[in-house]
Amino acid sequence: MVFHYFDQFLAEYESHFEKNYGFFRPIIKEVVDRYLDCGNPRCGFARIRCPDCGEERLLMFSCRTRGFCPSCHSKRLEEWGEWMREELISEAIVEKIMGWRHSGFSVHSQVRAKTREEAERVGKYMIRPLLSLERLSFSEKEGKVCYRYGESAEEVERMDYLEFIARVTSHIPEKGQVMVRYFDLYANAHRGKVRKSEGSEHKFLITEEECPRIPCRGWSEMIRKVYEVDPLLCPRCGGQMRITAFLTDYTVVDRIINHLKLTFVADRLPPQIAFQELLMAAEADGEYFS
Repeated sequence: MVFHYFDQFLAEYESHFEKNYGFFRPIIKEVVDRYLDCGNPRCGFARIRCPDCGEERLLMFSCRTRGFCPSCHSKRLEEWGEWMREELISEAIVEKIMGWRHSGFSVHSQVRAKTREEAERVGKYMIRPLLSLERLSFSEKEGKVCYRYGESAEEVERMDYLEFIARVTSHIPEKGQVMVRYFDLYANAHRGKVRKSEGSEHKFLITEEECPRIPCRGWSEMIRKVYEVDPLLCPRCGGQMRITAFLTDYTVVDRIINHLKLTFVADRLPPQIAFQELLMAAEADGEYFS
């Protein structure tokens, strides 16, 4: 829907949507363009190979957009949730805060997280995607988008495609926009001071030994956690595949795509500069395009 109607949305934004959603923000087009190329083989890919049986595959790049692409946001959500559980909420910080006579905290306490897993679940709820794909449906005959909401998901709201795109894209954050704020011991500034103050005797500081840094999880582990599928699992022998190269040069990418006859559902042409580079390379090789 976004692929087919986004250009029309851009053309009609000023006359139909500017009054309700404000001036068009350039970040919207930038994010949507990247989203439409998420997994597009023309934008490059990684080459992975199984060292045991020699099986090879291509892994397409994701768009890594924030707050828009359902797939990339799900992986970002898992990364943030795990970082929050393992690094931000260590037990030493919690004990110090709970030991203060006047902590200064005022929170909604009806939902209590008693374990790290429960804390992660609550935290991930805070940065959940803006809509649930399971509640979304389309009526091509009516040209309407249907979204079910409410606890029982029985209420349905219908809107045309352009209105739906306007609502969804209005939630795209600006570059560098803070979505979650941290204060006091949880603040970025304080965590930075902690790492520089090793050996400090200040009673509210926590040393590196008390709050060790947790290594960042790999992208394959996040995919495995979100989709319950291991992207590096060899389909032939079940071994662990390894990345052998990242291919981003348009001339090389295009030749591999043509050789393997790869297709993409919402295939879009690469930027004009890519065509210029491809044409120059082809002319150097004595090849011509009609």
